[in-house]
Amino acid sequence: MCDHTCMNQKKCLKLVFCPFPSCSLFRKKREGNIILHSFYKTRQGRRRRYRCKECGKTFSSTFGTAYYRLQKSKTSFDNVATMSVNGVDKSSISRMTGLSWTTIERWLEIATLYAQNFNEHYLKGYDITEVQADEIRTFVGSRKNVQWLFTAIEVSSRLWISKVVGKRNYQNLKRSLWQFLTNGRVLEPFLFTTDGLELYRWFVQRYLKGVAIYGQIIKKRCKNRVRCVDRTLFSGTQDDLKQVLLESEDSHTLNTSFAERHNLIIRQGCAYLRRKTLAHARDVRTLKEQLELFECYYNFIRPHSALKFGAEVRTPETSWIGR
Repeated sequence: MCDHTCMNQKKCLKLVFCPFPSCSLFRKKREGNIILHSFYKTRQGRRRRYRCKECGKTFSSTFGTAYYRLQKSKTSFDNVATMSVNGVDKSSISRMTGLSWTTIERWLEIATLYAQNFNEHYLKGYDITEVQADEIRTFVGSRKNVQWLFTAIEVSSRLWISKVVGKRNYQNLKRSLWQFLTNGRVLEPFLFTTDGLELYRWFVQRYLKGVAIYGQIIKKRCKNRVRCVDRTLFSGTQDDLKQVLLESEDSHTLNTSFAERHNLIIRQGCAYLRRKTLAHARDVRTLKEQLELFECYYNFIRPHSALKFGAEVRTPETSWIGR
C-alpha cells in the first residue's frame, strides 16, 4: 500500500512545475526539482503544498489554477461553469445553486480568463482543408445596438476556429478570417464557403486568390421559406471544386449547412444569444467573455456526436489531433 502511494506521488510530481516567473525553472521540467512540502487545511479538507528547490518558494496544489483561494468546493465551481456553457443564465444558476449572483459572475470571470489563455495557447497548428463561415445577429443593451458574431468552422474536424463580435463591416470580417488563417496551416488550396455577403468576396479576391476555392450560397426566400438556392463559384475552377469535393469526407456540393448547424449550437450554449430571452447581454464585454468560455468548452470538452468513431465519442480537438 505504501509503495503504491509513493508511485502515485511521483507521478503527480512529474506534472507539477514552478509557477513563479522569477524562478529560472519557471514552467520548466527538471527531475527532482519539485518536492512535497506539507499540507494545509481548508473547509473541503486537506490540500497539498509543494516546494521548488531552485527558488525555495512553496505553493499550493491549486496555485495558478481557477480553483486558487476558492471558498467553495471545486465541484461547485465546475457545476456553475458547466451550466453557463449549456445555455443557463446567471440568475437561473444563482437560484438553482443557492449562490449569490455576484459570486456566479466572479466565478465565470475567472473561468473565462483561464479559458481564454487556454484557447490562445492550444488552438493553433490545425490543418485548414474545408472552412465554412457565417454570421449571427444579436443585440447588446437594447435592440437598437445590433451586434454581429462572425464565426468560422473547420468542417473535417468540426473545430471552431474563429470568432469576432462587432458591427457587420469589412474590418471585423477581416479580423475573423485572419484569425483562423494565422493560427492554422494551409498545405494546399482549401474549400471556403460562405453566404452571399459581398465582403467575403472582396477578402478572397484580395488575400486568398489561388489559396482558396471559394463559393457562395445564396438562398432566396418567400414568406420566410427557402424557395431556391444559388451556388456560385467565384475563385478556382470547376475541376478544382470537383477534386476538393471528392476528397472531402463531409460535403458533396457547395453548402453552408455545417456553419448553420454550428450557429445553432452556439445559440443553445450561450444564454445571451438565445432567441426571445430576457438574458441578453448588457455590454459587449460580457458577451465576449461567455463566447470565450463556450469556445473552450466546445473545442476541448464537449463530445460531438458527428465525430463518433466506433464506441468512442470525440471532441473537435481530439478529432483534429487524431488526424
